[in-house]
Amino acid sequence: MEAKDVTEMKQNKNSREYVLKAVSNKGKLLEFAAPEFQDDEEIVRAALKQDGEAMEFVSKRLRNNKEIVLLAIEGAPWTACYASDILKADKDIIMASVKTYGQTLYYASEKLRDDREVVKTAIENKGLIIKYASLRLRNDKELAEISIKQDKRAYLFLSKELKQDEEIKKLLE
Repeated sequence: MEAKDVTEMKQNKNSREYVLKAVSNKGKLLEFAAPEFQDDEEIVRAALKQDGEAMEFVSKRLRNNKEIVLLAIEGAPWTACYASDILKADKDIIMASVKTYGQTLYYASEKLRDDREVVKTAIENKGLIIKYASLRLRNDKELAEISIKQDKRAYLFLSKELKQDEEIKKLLE
């Protein structure tokens, strides 16, 4: 982002028309918009369509809006971390993110860290992320195999039982 863009946005941060146009071209300029515009659905949608990373600057209220969060994830899957706690427990939100960004499992609710489908999707993308799965799922042999094939270091986070399993140990060779 150019300094000129930031300066102009700061000078015009209270002009709805200016802010809408600016974030439509550079979504992250939302950071410098007046707080009421960070809570304005039309402006936020325009910013997120341009750059999903603008989710960082969205109001708390809109971080609880499923459509808004999904729009951000579409452009930048890692932005699920900015979702409200309620939406971090929403399977649709977490699944949309872990498909391409397994690390999101870290931000998922405890219940979703124990959801086999969510964990499997996350570790297929990033095997090491099994460390954030529930203890129950870290003892799941199929998930262990997937994660180790993806990243041998995942072995470190498996249950004691699976660490003793001969078939699992062979995957490390």
